[in-house]
Amino acid sequence: MLNSLMSYLGSSVTPGEAGNQLWALIYVLIIFTGVSVAVIAMNWLERKALAHFQVRLGPMRVGPHGLLQPIADAVKLLLKEDIIPSEADKFVFWIAPLIGLLASFTVYTVVPFGPSQAVSDMNIGILFMLGVSSLGVLGIVMAGWASNSHYPLIGALRSSAQMVSYEVAMGLAVVSAILMTSLNQTGTGTLSMIGIVQAQQEQHVWFLFKFFPLGAIAFVIFAIAMVAETNRAPFDLAEAESELTAGFHTEYSGLRWSLFMLAEYAAMIAVSSIAVALWLGGWMRPFSHWLSGGAWDFVFSLFPGLTFLGLAAIAIRGTIRMPKHSLFRIQTIGLGAFAAVLSGIGLLLLGIAVGARAGDHVALARSADALNNVYWFVMKIAVFMYMFIWYRATWPRYRFDQLMSVGWKVMLPISLGVLIVTAIVGVIVG
Repeated sequence: MLNSLMSYLGSSVTPGEAGNQLWALIYVLIIFTGVSVAVIAMNWLERKALAHFQVRLGPMRVGPHGLLQPIADAVKLLLKEDIIPSEADKFVFWIAPLIGLLASFTVYTVVPFGPSQAVSDMNIGILFMLGVSSLGVLGIVMAGWASNSHYPLIGALRSSAQMVSYEVAMGLAVVSAILMTSLNQTGTGTLSMIGIVQAQQEQHVWFLFKFFPLGAIAFVIFAIAMVAETNRAPFDLAEAESELTAGFHTEYSGLRWSLFMLAEYAAMIAVSSIAVALWLGGWMRPFSHWLSGGAWDFVFSLFPGLTFLGLAAIAIRGTIRMPKHSLFRIQTIGLGAFAAVLSGIGLLLLGIAVGARAGDHVALARSADALNNVYWFVMKIAVFMYMFIWYRATWPRYRFDQLMSVGWKVMLPISLGVLIVTAIVGVIVG
């Protein structure tokens, strides 16, 4: 095991390509843990952001500024009674949330957080991501049907129709981006997720700006479709409270209900990862071709550490402003400790960046590069996650007929037209 652990160090390929199962397992555990923590953070951030949009405070009671509220909710869901309707198909009812969860997490097998920071690099990576992510609809249909109730069944059919409809426009937008990868010296494209990002590096442009405005239109189509694909507002028709209460998971409670929520947020991060890799340069830092050179690389390598120090400063400010009362003493100490942890992480990242710049230590330089790649990829995903919250706070919910009309009568023709024009322009330019 030690030989397997050490043999991969220094490799420039993914564990899957290197055939190192131990490191592949380590990557899987890191990604699972990271996504789970991101879901917890997203849960808290969404509630706080929506509260501030609506001039409220949001969670404030459990922990300083409600930071421990997601943990309290998780404990509550674990301890809650798990009810299965007496007339439900118990096996299908039990397995439905697991299928949705597995579909959401399996996508991360080929998500390229860096040139070698992925579990595996398949030569059909984008097809794998689209295919596996679409399997989530099976869990939704099974959950609605197994409940043996009309409302969950109608909600499941709504969700499945919505997801299938918008997958067509999403797939055509993805093909438009894939066509752009063929504009190289060999004239061959790629379906590899890492290869798509590397194609943007070689062409010195993010595909968002390629053949402007064609790349931007394809990106906007994908961005709209991925909101509908994940059943998020304003396209959350399955959860229309005035009609179907919670939709396909109305009869679920406790841990099984939380699995649906975990799958939903994991799917949001997954589709955001696809958008980042296809149109926003993946792990590439901003202006990597305009602001190039060792000095600029060093400046941008400081951003991870400065980000954590900025978050620490916000936490310290909150600690100072905490009411000076004995009842708030524990919360003040907790927020101060959180600020100290953030500061420690920030200083560590700054130390790695400075050490990689100043010394000749190869391992430290590789670690710094890997951290920078993951940082920029995650920051781009974070922008999308904030946009999900912003959409929810801004737009009212569509009617179901409006949703389907937009998908088939607007999104599909535009995406098909963009694909055809992109192919024509690619042939002319290439």
